[in-house]
Amino acid sequence: MSLKTLRKIPKTIGFRLTFWYSFIFTLSVFLLFLFAYVYLQATLIHKDHDEILTELRELHTLYQSGGIPSVEKNVVSFRKSPEKNKFFIRIASQNNHTRYIYFPYQWVEFDIKSLEVIAPTPKKWIRISDQYHKAYLEIMTTHLNDGGVLQVGQDTRERERILTKFKDAGTIIILPLLLLGILGGSVLAYRALHPIRHLIDSVQSISRDMEALGKRVPNPHSGDELEELISLFNEMLQKIETLIKAMKNSLDNVAHDLRTPVTRLRCMAELALQKEHLPEECQNALGECLEESIEIQKLLNTLMDISEAETGVLHLDLQAISLNQVIKKVLDLYGFVAEEKELQIEIEMHPHLPIRADPTRLTQVLANLIDNAIKFTPRQGSVSIKAFPQGKEAVMVIEDTGIGIAESDLPRIWERLYRGDQSRSKKGLGLGLSLVKAIITLHGGSIEVKSQLGKGSTFTVRLPRVEI
Repeated sequence: MSLKTLRKIPKTIGFRLTFWYSFIFTLSVFLLFLFAYVYLQATLIHKDHDEILTELRELHTLYQSGGIPSVEKNVVSFRKSPEKNKFFIRIASQNNHTRYIYFPYQWVEFDIKSLEVIAPTPKKWIRISDQYHKAYLEIMTTHLNDGGVLQVGQDTRERERILTKFKDAGTIIILPLLLLGILGGSVLAYRALHPIRHLIDSVQSISRDMEALGKRVPNPHSGDELEELISLFNEMLQKIETLIKAMKNSLDNVAHDLRTPVTRLRCMAELALQKEHLPEECQNALGECLEESIEIQKLLNTLMDISEAETGVLHLDLQAISLNQVIKKVLDLYGFVAEEKELQIEIEMHPHLPIRADPTRLTQVLANLIDNAIKFTPRQGSVSIKAFPQGKEAVMVIEDTGIGIAESDLPRIWERLYRGDQSRSKKGLGLGLSLVKAIITLHGGSIEVKSQLGKGSTFTVRLPRVEI
């Protein structure tokens, strides 16, 4: 796959659909996991705090009834109950000196002594970190009737262990879900754009061959906007096909209807001229009629060629040919005309320029361009013809030192029957450049012109190259 193709991928609708679907899917899963994590954390915290507060109330009642001995007696039972053995208990005097303390051996990493310097505020949670800062001892305080304080707490290690397992499980699950999102996005994009691919294929086949106008995009019968778009596109194709057929039939009819009387007029003039003893005035008149009928026939044929080329119905006999041979053939035809006008013809051609084209039509194109260059270049001027490869194209440049084209006329020189002020004095139909552009475009090429009034014109033709 080429670098150019890879650069186009991020710009495709399929890629963007896949990306956004995967992004939204992954974001949704992440937010769901985050919500579940926060909810689990809040539930565990609420459960731990509930247990601490319940134990605090029980011990407060015991202390009020029997003092520290009652508390100690209750603590002895903690060792027999795993549920009770997880509590930290501290009784302090009014000045916060420890009078009684109980905590399991596994809590030695907590700095219990720091409680003597932390003001014991009721209804406010105290958190003491372990030496590794991985867990905390959460403590709640309540005042006793004798002025002292009772503190009960428990560590957060069990809670952190559950949350860590939840995070690990979420991390393991997230990756497959991400892959599932990308796969789901790809499938969704493919199914959503499948009808559009049919649409693109149909347009490409029609652009390559106007005979493919009869093809239709398969209807997905999905009942959505894509089905409506495809239905409208097929209707448009039907109307275009009908219009082109009608136009072609009309052109054929017009050409046939006009050619017949013009041909008869030409034949009658030729027969009349063959008779002897005609007055000189009659001979001149008949000669002019004959010339005009030839011009009308030429005009009709050219107009039909342009119309067929522009609508894509002009038949091309495409062959692998050398552009150099076509140029040489045309120059052989116009060499004598250039010599009569004392024009200098400069030729510079690459030795190998294979193209795929209709040799007759391409000869017609080059003949028009070279004829114009010679026709509109004054005596002792010069015409330069260059042909060279450029990327995947064969480029031909025809440059002359002629009268040039006014800037205001440049956009209109490709129009049918349009003739600029500088060319009105020259004989012609005003159809040559229209035909040139139509045929070049039909070959998949392009043509452009640069000109300066009084200094000359430069026509650049680009045609696709082929490998022979």
